[in-house]
Amino acid sequence: MDVKTLSAMIWHNSVSTTLNVYAHITDEMRAAAAVNIDRGIAKQDLPAVPNRKKGPAEAAAEDFRPVKGARRKLGSGCISQLGERLWERKYSPRGPDGRKRYGNVYGHTREECEEKLKQLIADMKAVLAEERRQAKETTI
Repeated sequence: MDVKTLSAMIWHNSVSTTLNVYAHITDEMRAAAAVNIDRGIAKQDLPAVPNRKKGPAEAAAEDFRPVKGARRKLGSGCISQLGERLWERKYSPRGPDGRKRYGNVYGHTREECEEKLKQLIADMKAVLAEERRQAKETTI
């Protein structure tokens, strides 16, 4: 996102405050800037960024594997592991009246819960569609 939008969203008085707090220079950025300066001053054709040995933090960053979080995208339910062999899935959409409807499923494996959750979501969507249809009929 652009800096001006971010600055407004986090209530900073100016973009410079946001940049001072959140913008950082990396070693690669410094090296690239040095090469660009050398190209401009010496009119030389140099490699884009000099090769350098990676530090332990960078090596660890390459080995990083993201873990699927507990929060899922809106409308797909949420998951939590309650015990060694017990998983819970929750789905809580809002009905046409604005109130939440709650539904939970339990299983012994994550996959079992996923299957049960798919069925729960389909059933709850059908119920909500029927409620919306009835709400439209009463308002007409």
